Amino acid sequence: MGGHEGSSNHLSSATWFSHFCASARRYKLLAPPSSQTATSPDSLLRRLGLFDLILLGVGASIGAGVFVVTGTVARDAGPGVTISFLLAGASCVLNALCYAELASRFPAVVGGAYMYSYSAFNEITAFLVFVQLMLDYHIGAASISRSLGSYAVALLELFPAFKGSIPLWMGSGKELLGGVLSLNILAPILLALLTLLLCQGVRESSAVNSFMTATKVVIVLVVICAGVFEIDVANWSPFAPNGFKAVLTGATVVFFSYVGFDAVANSAEESKNPQRDLPIGIMGSLLVCISLYIGVCLVLTGMVPFSLLSEDAPLAEAFSSKGMKFVSVLISIGAVAGLTTTLLVGLYVQSRLYLGLGRDGLLPSIFSRIHPTLHTPLHSQIWCGVVAGVLAGIFNVHSLSHILSVGTLTGYSVVAACVVALRLNDKKERESSNRWTSSWQEGVICLVIIACSGFGAGILYRFSASVIFILLSVAVAVVASAVLHYRKAYAQSLGSGFTCPGVPIVPCVCIFFNIFLFAQLHYEAWIRFVVVNVLATTVYALYGQYHADTSTLVYQRAPVTESDSC
Repeated sequence: MGGHEGSSNHLSSATWFSHFCASARRYKLLAPPSSQTATSPDSLLRRLGLFDLILLGVGASIGAGVFVVTGTVARDAGPGVTISFLLAGASCVLNALCYAELASRFPAVVGGAYMYSYSAFNEITAFLVFVQLMLDYHIGAASISRSLGSYAVALLELFPAFKGSIPLWMGSGKELLGGVLSLNILAPILLALLTLLLCQGVRESSAVNSFMTATKVVIVLVVICAGVFEIDVANWSPFAPNGFKAVLTGATVVFFSYVGFDAVANSAEESKNPQRDLPIGIMGSLLVCISLYIGVCLVLTGMVPFSLLSEDAPLAEAFSSKGMKFVSVLISIGAVAGLTTTLLVGLYVQSRLYLGLGRDGLLPSIFSRIHPTLHTPLHSQIWCGVVAGVLAGIFNVHSLSHILSVGTLTGYSVVAACVVALRLNDKKERESSNRWTSSWQEGVICLVIIACSGFGAGILYRFSASVIFILLSVAVAVVASAVLHYRKAYAQSLGSGFTCPGVPIVPCVCIFFNIFLFAQLHYEAWIRFVVVNVLATTVYALYGQYHADTSTLVYQRAPVTESDSC
């Protein structure tokens, strides 16, 4: 009797595991672009033009960091910080090319990296990408709201009436229970106001973002123009005082200053002409950011010798040393505007990702509901505001900054891999072959090898290992990329208005460098990556696999036999 029950339990466990594996390998079939642009009662309204999308990307990317991180990195890299921003910008351009192809390929699908990986790989990969991204977004929104509150208080204290009269719990936060909690009232209030604005509709929030972003860009341009007349070219020599390694290390730091252009891809369902405008919006916003960062770097390092730059407010103190204290006021205003747009766009992107998961059934359906008159994902938007508000109101989230960027680098790497995987799918549609499944798997194996090589090279570089070992890791990645290049046929992507050039080399370079950067993160970020993936897999196993909408899902990538091809 007991043996029979044990056998039954074993069979039940095997059946559950089999169902889990089958569900995890499901992938999503997305309609071609011509049919994706059709609207439905449950769709968001198309109100964003090309200029709105560019400002959306710029608003997400350039925060207060343009006034701070430039000087912080310049203290080590010297005037070579300009090269650091160029290298990081070039890397982001390659990532943006991958995003641009997928945004054009799926021009009316909300979800960004999550949806791309759902179509290119499988359901479990998509869910893990979403969770990693969302953790970054939630903690990032809470941290930015606290910084915004601090800058707002600093701006108010420029007026004598407010000087020294604003309590800690309105600015940087008042520590409680020995620092375990940190009470802050202003940050949740700011989050509530921005959430309320986003709930009103994309037209209203886009108008505010456009105004604040334009203000921020004008201030940066004024700062650059004012500083040009104070440049002493002698300060640019030596250009890289601490060698090229300091410049390269600087590039790994400033890479995250460009993060945000991917927000444009998440506005696909609200773009008026997504197939044309999304790629231009992604690339255009990134190029604007690169130009502004390089302009600030040249001015800053030309005004003051790099060794004399302040760590906390380098740009403001550089102008103060030249007797131009009014620029400090402009910088404070620009910082407030920059953080506001970064926070606004971040909350916007979060709600659209939750909307995508709700529609697919991987999260409760309440996240998929669109308000009938406001035409916004009201429940998703409020949820994002509440989570960020709670984190910002009672925790010192700045202490968690060292575990951020995991989701961003993961998302960028997966998007680059999606370009290659989907091109392999396109090849299968053109050339029916009984070897397609093994060919697709072979391609994925090469991508994994490149990612592992990038991580290995990053670890070796981080701990100053011999250059020979680093070059060996690079060589392995080059061989895997060569296999992808010479053994596959990468024709133009099916149904895509914009195609990423140099496939598969460009995506391979993206993956290698992104994972190289991943290896530079704090070791606690690696632990967070593993722990979050385990927890997310558990949530998927208990809920997602049973509630996913299977109407557009395929359970496996079956090979096409010779009889089928005939």
